[in-house]
Amino acid sequence: MTAAEATPPTTRTGPVLRERAERPVLRLLMWRVPLGVVSVVLVAVFTYLATRVLPGDAASAILGQQATPASLARLRAELNLDQSTLGGLANWAGDFITGDYGTSLSNDTPVTDMVMPRLKNSLVLVAAVAIVSTVLGLVGGVIAAYRRDSKFDDITSVLSLVASALPEFVVGVLVVFVFSVGLLDWFPAVSILPPGTQIWEQPDKLVLPVLTLVIVTTPYMFRMVRAAMIEALNSDYAEVAQLKGASPARLLFRHALPNAVAPAVQVFGLNVLYLAGGIVLVETVFQYQGIGLTLVNAVQARDVVVLQFVVVLLAAMYVTLNILTDVVVLLATPRRRAPR
Repeated sequence: MTAAEATPPTTRTGPVLRERAERPVLRLLMWRVPLGVVSVVLVAVFTYLATRVLPGDAASAILGQQATPASLARLRAELNLDQSTLGGLANWAGDFITGDYGTSLSNDTPVTDMVMPRLKNSLVLVAAVAIVSTVLGLVGGVIAAYRRDSKFDDITSVLSLVASALPEFVVGVLVVFVFSVGLLDWFPAVSILPPGTQIWEQPDKLVLPVLTLVIVTTPYMFRMVRAAMIEALNSDYAEVAQLKGASPARLLFRHALPNAVAPAVQVFGLNVLYLAGGIVLVETVFQYQGIGLTLVNAVQARDVVVLQFVVVLLAAMYVTLNILTDVVVLLATPRRRAPR
């Protein structure tokens, strides 16, 4: 045997392992992104068909019984109701793809000019709730796991179960009673804004909607972090760290908490996804001028153009957040990225 035959071939393990580590994320994106696009397209099609094939004349339902034949004909042409179902769908989809989202039927303004400022208000609400509920849930879950079976653990566990069982409108009514019209008079009961005003210009009207959603969403983060931390603290590597003399702080934050990050990220993503739909009810209760209240008003006013745009926009946001959450969970869990 020659020296060349006896010498094992050299391998570039570093680039190979990096490539393998990146493949799960790429594979995830390669099949989730097309499925997400298909999901949004299906939602758009179903939304158009739902507003098109419902019993009765949509134009007459929108304009009312006092509408003139000329106004009915103009609205039917605007909504593509004078065409076949497939033809109207094709024209609507073509306009939507090119950025022509139509004009609101209720106030005769472009849909984007009407929806986008309110979308910003909703994004501020969702961001504030996500940050506050995540911090409270993480801190409370870590403390409850460390002081397991203590009074703090028992009280917070019971409170989290009660809060998670309450509907949003019940929590909203209780919050208004306590902090606005009943016991205290600290914040306004409704979040109505003057025209052209954004919510960050009057932050006191943001407090009660944020508090309502924080009460509803924090228990899920708390319970998941508590369960993951208890499981990590009972693991073999935590016992070995204790035997080696690791301090309680090091045991919690160096050994246990990193293993609770992935479940916490999953719950964070689920909370944000829930907020994408849950804000509709809370915004209606507080008359918070966000995209949820816009959707409700569009349904009540039979504003089909705004309804179609908001539903498709919410579907796109939901799918995007879902994909981003899965990617972050994959990056936060090394064993899921390991080659098998």
